[in-house]
Formats: sequence, C-alpha cells, structure tokens
Amino acid sequence: MVIEEITGRIARDLEHLKQYTATPGNGCTRLPFTKEARKAVDYLKELMHEIDLEVSEDAAGNVFGVLKGEDLDAPCVMMGSHYDSVTNGGDYDGIAGVICAIEVARLLREKGLKPKRSFVAAGFNDEEGMRFGTGYFGSGAMLGHRDVEYTKKFCDKDGISIYDAMKEYGLVPEHISDAAWEDGKIGSFLEVHIEQGPVLDTEGIELGLVDCIVGIQRYMVTVNGRADHAGTTPMDMRMDAVDAATKVISKIADWAREKADGTVATVGYINTVPGGMNIVAEKVEFTVDIRSRNNDNINDIAARIKKALERETAEYGGSYEIENKLTITPVELSAEMLDIMEEECKELGYSYKRMLSGAGHDALEIGQNLPTVMLFLPSKDGRSHCPVEFTKYSDFAKGTVIMQKLAEELLVK
Repeated sequence: MVIEEITGRIARDLEHLKQYTATPGNGCTRLPFTKEARKAVDYLKELMHEIDLEVSEDAAGNVFGVLKGEDLDAPCVMMGSHYDSVTNGGDYDGIAGVICAIEVARLLREKGLKPKRSFVAAGFNDEEGMRFGTGYFGSGAMLGHRDVEYTKKFCDKDGISIYDAMKEYGLVPEHISDAAWEDGKIGSFLEVHIEQGPVLDTEGIELGLVDCIVGIQRYMVTVNGRADHAGTTPMDMRMDAVDAATKVISKIADWAREKADGTVATVGYINTVPGGMNIVAEKVEFTVDIRSRNNDNINDIAARIKKALERETAEYGGSYEIENKLTITPVELSAEMLDIMEEECKELGYSYKRMLSGAGHDALEIGQNLPTVMLFLPSKDGRSHCPVEFTKYSDFAKGTVIMQKLAEELLVK
C-alpha cells in the first residue's frame, strides 16, 4: 500500500468529519452527548463496518471496531483516541487518532494478516472534559473508573449533569459499569495524536515518540467575601473576594516556574459575582490546572495554593472552597514498544525524537493500568485547541504506517 493512498483516505475521512461541529466556520465544537457527537460516532461506525470490523458502542458512548484474532481469549491490541473536542477547537485533536486506528485495521485486513490476538480500533467519548470540567470519561469508564454516582456529580454551565446528558443522548447511566472491560482483556494500547506544541514543527522532525505523559490535577476554587458599595466602603472594612483571590492567583505561575520536569500551572477561568464595576465582589470562582512529570511538584503547588487561600481569606474574614475535578498521576510509557517504533522509524527513514507530552490524553488514563505508547505528529506553528490547528495528512499517513508495523509485531506474539 503506497503512502499516497493512505494519505488520501485519511484526508477524505477527516474532511468529512469537519462538518460535525456546533460552530461552523469557527473551529470544531463537538462536545460529549450532543448531536454533533452522535453524527461523528455514526460515521466512525460506517467506516468500521466498511472494513468488516465487529462494531459496538458501549454504555459510556465509546465506539469500538474489532478485527478478530485466532485466540479470542488473548489480550487484544487496542489503538485509538477521542472524538470529542474543546469549544472552537481544531479538526484533528483526538479524532485524527481514531481515523488512524481505523486505517491501521484496514491495512491489517488488506494485508490478510491472521493475527493471534484481536486488534481493536477505539473512539473514546469526552476525553477533553470541556463540557463538564472533568476528562477521560470514556477511557476511564472502559477501565472501570466511572460509576453512576460520578455521572450525577458533575454538571455543565447550564446545570445539566452527565447523568441527564447521557439519558438525553440515549444511554442509560445506571449501566455505566457495563462499559468496563474485564481485567486481562486489553494487552496494550497505542495512540496517534497531534503534538499540540511547537517542538516537532520548529525542529523539522517528522515523528515524536512519547516516553512520558505528565500528571494532572485540576481544581475549581471559590473565594467568598461580601458585596459592598465600591465608593463608600473603606478598604480596611471590605471583605473583597477579588483582592484575596488575585493575591493567590498571582503566585501560581511563579510556583510552577520554580519547578523542573515540565511543570506548568494555569488559571484558565475566572468569574466574579455579582460582576459589577462599582460593586466589591462577593465571590470569585477560578480554575487551576497543574501538570508535571513529577507528581511531587504537582502536590506541592496544590498544597501552596490551599495554604495561600487559607491565609488570604483569614485576613479579611472570608472563606474558600476548593474542589478537586481531576487527579491523575504521570505515566512512563512502554520502553519496549518505543524501541520497536524507533527501529521502524530508522528502517523507513523517518526523522524522530523521544519527547515528553505536556498534554493529557486517553493514553494517560489508560497508561496507569496497561502497557501504552504514543506517537506525536507535527502541529503547524505549535497551534492547537483553536481553529487554525493543522497537521499535514501525509504526516498522519506516516504515523499510521509506524503504528501498523508495531501492531503487527504485537498481534503475532
């Protein structure tokens, strides 16, 4: 199979999927449990049926296509990514990895390989966490990490819970545990993804072999004060939630800079209540996202934030709440699979480098439990989570070829 044919099919499928967005002309907005998500899943199912895979959709909204091996009891090789997006995001983040997985299954089928174990192409639901502020919903459910109480706990900006969104989508939240795979059924997990950063594009390198994915902790912080008149309330008599919150927020980035190991910390959302220009704020809500390959760095920054909140709110008699939205530890990826991929890159003449992933992926959730590997493809100018996100279709084809060769080695073991 020539690379041009693979490129053409991937281009066809990704161009088709671009239409499934709630924001036409302004990037991809494909949030979980929406009509856009349903249309994307239906198209993925069509592609899987086209190459005679055994197709299913589970209780969490994940979609799977199985190329059966000779030994159905042998742990499968799974490859995939997610089909949801952020708001006004790009057309390749996540979904391209699903298309590459289906293309690998197609190539294996066309080659007439008789694998010992099954190959599974997977499309996971709600990796981004954009709608409900969580993340890794589908892959977590596959691992048995989500239950019905989880679906009732988190809501979107309109107050719709995951539970209610699932019901509207046609799923039964009480059956979420059915999405869990039995221990030992998955032997390894492979994921192709755009880099979402500038390294490969800047250095002119074709492929990134990911050896570690950073851990992540996410928090929603609420600082409580008292609403007062901005002109008549003296500074020393205020319970100003903004004053306290910003004193904490201003330190967070510096605490991350003190660390090594790819540590970053981001305050990505701030909301003041009541939000009037001439009113002392009664409440401030803000998010914190902390990431590092060293979990001690993450824990230390989280502890500093809590200590600073305690100090600043006590200063004026206020209070705070801090809600953990996500905790996931860093994961070192499979050295054995990385070595195989490195040899394949050398054999095919593709330039490559081993690198850290500063973004979380389904591979981060799955890699906590199973041998996992990731392959990065260049993002033009490092841009992602925005409408100008772009990766060449020929680069997706190169990644597909590398993963096909890796899958072949794993399938016959």
